[in-house]
Amino acid sequence: MLIGYARTSTLDQVAGLQGQLRELGGAGCEKIFQEQVSSVAKRDQLAAALDYVREGDVLIVTKLDRLARSISDLVRIVSAIERKRASLRILAMGLDTSNATGRLMLNVIGAIGQFEREMMLERQKEGIAKAKRDGRYKGRQPTARVKADQVAVLHRQGIGPSEIATKLGIGRASVYRLLPAKVSA
Repeated sequence: MLIGYARTSTLDQVAGLQGQLRELGGAGCEKIFQEQVSSVAKRDQLAAALDYVREGDVLIVTKLDRLARSISDLVRIVSAIERKRASLRILAMGLDTSNATGRLMLNVIGAIGQFEREMMLERQKEGIAKAKRDGRYKGRQPTARVKADQVAVLHRQGIGPSEIATKLGIGRASVYRLLPAKVSA
């Protein structure tokens, strides 16, 4: 059985998800698991797809980055697939792990992808450090701390933390962080 897995990082990427679904359907997938979550978040549908795979099945993804976040993650996923005597196919690469060449290529490409990501993060850190030295980097603007007085006023009016968070457009955890400082003051 051909089983598809499609993922986008955010809910805004509807077109990207639809494109993946079309490709997976065109590849003959009989069952498709899909989700819209970051690769670092818990991926329930990926877990469900891996659980669903049986001997002789092929899990199909459109691109490698839709499946794994790192080489260790990729190795873990491929191992889970192989333990079930199934294989992985990546459409954009024409890669199939049902043969030795496909498995080798997957490991090489995965290692290069991780190296590329680590280099990008290193360059990003260097750029931020340089911008800080030059006085051009201010960091993320605080959103909740700026509203600390408003949080205190609303809390004194008897409004609960969840409602305060909604009214001010900040996270509920931020409200709780700000309350002890303002209530005791």
